[in-house]
Amino acid sequence: MIRITDLISISEDEIQETFVRASGPGGQNVNKLSTAVELRFDVRRSRNLPDDVSIRLQKLAGRRLTKDGILVIDAQRHRTQDRNRADALERLVTLIREATHVPKPRKKTKPSRAARAERVEHKVHRGKVKRQRSGKPDLD
Repeated sequence: MIRITDLISISEDEIQETFVRASGPGGQNVNKLSTAVELRFDVRRSRNLPDDVSIRLQKLAGRRLTKDGILVIDAQRHRTQDRNRADALERLVTLIREATHVPKPRKKTKPSRAARAERVEHKVHRGKVKRQRSGKPDLD
């Protein structure tokens, strides 16, 4: 089990890892070794994620989420397979932890009477400045 928070853990059998050849620089190893990791996690069918966390995770994942609800994380920052595996897993855990935070609902507010008056006063002042620039006489 991979511990995400005190209440949420996911089992290792829910994660699929495939190893592919990394792109970019790497010398001779780039053509011989499969060091890049593609981690796949099925967000919609995970039995260990609460529904609200799953929904937020799908929104956070963005284009990393396939149409089938599978989160795909590619890791190829490091030169070794083990470090890339750890990096991909760490990024998955971080993303799920972000999804556990419930956003505070926004409270609608209205500007105060003084703020509205200040805004109108500012607009009148700007209008006067612009009229002075154009050479037209001031109406006040």
